[in-house]
Amino acid sequence: MVKLFVSGFPLNMDEIELVKMFSLHGDVKTIKLVRDKKTRVCKGYGFIEMADMASAENAIAALNGEPMGDRKLTINIREDEPEAPAAPAAPAPRTAAPAERFSPRVFRELPKPGEPLKKKRPRRPM
Repeated sequence: MVKLFVSGFPLNMDEIELVKMFSLHGDVKTIKLVRDKKTRVCKGYGFIEMADMASAENAIAALNGEPMGDRKLTINIREDEPEAPAAPAAPAPRTAAPAERFSPRVFRELPKPGEPLKKKRPRRPM
């Protein structure tokens, strides 16, 4: 199967019209029009999968450059995207030495029985 990138067709054209147009030149397997996510209006380009290379070349020879309304149809064989390299492995997490792991605790000494409690400072007004 050969995937074609098709652009330049009218925005009001739907999948059925494109399939009819391309099926004159070979067997169409799948079609995918790119649409706006919110409005679902066609953006004027999409992908058509033809059964074999001969069908794809026939469609390109017959339809590439054809005027369609105020636009011109452009058809290209879609190049397969190279596989993205795998993301590098994350570095091992750095473990702190036991002394660095915890900050020293500061304990407030409690007064001995019979001694008055130390008053806290009043809060600053905001």
